Amino acid sequence: MSAPPAYKFCPACATPLQMLVEQEDGGPKARLRCPACGWTHWNNPTPVLAAVIELADRDGQVLLARNAAWPGKFYGLITGFMEAGETPEGGITREIGEETSLTVDALKLIGVYDFQRMNQLIVAYHAVARGEIVLSPELVEYRLYAPTELRCWPAGTGYALADWLTSRGHTPQWIELPPRDPAEPA
Repeated sequence: MSAPPAYKFCPACATPLQMLVEQEDGGPKARLRCPACGWTHWNNPTPVLAAVIELADRDGQVLLARNAAWPGKFYGLITGFMEAGETPEGGITREIGEETSLTVDALKLIGVYDFQRMNQLIVAYHAVARGEIVLSPELVEYRLYAPTELRCWPAGTGYALADWLTSRGHTPQWIELPPRDPAEPA
């Protein structure tokens, strides 16, 4: 998943957008707006679904996967964008099936997490799933971990994993993320 493209021109009339301050319900707010037709780029967070997948048929091991687009050997939760017309539960069930071929037997909300760096709102679930793991081309590898072997990361879905571990009576262990390359997209 990547950040949405930056808007430079109005999609309605092609006029260059400007950062303009206007009065809104909560007071003055600066947003990219079209000075010609008034179109506004709201830049609201995108809902992203995430799952801590516990494998019922593998002694409760947890699946973490490595996305093909990620640099290095980082393994994370299964995630995906929520689509129009689906519930969060339906969306994460779909994503788990598409990305791993697993069948979801049960879902429970872990929590909702702010991920401002990517302008996303993460809705995270604990999913109990089963079946043969077959990865989509989006993912290149997976690993199975006992809950006691899991290490959380201090960003995005790492907080959901920590909350899930805490709910299971485990004290989360944290890894340090390498500094982000400023040349990479945010």
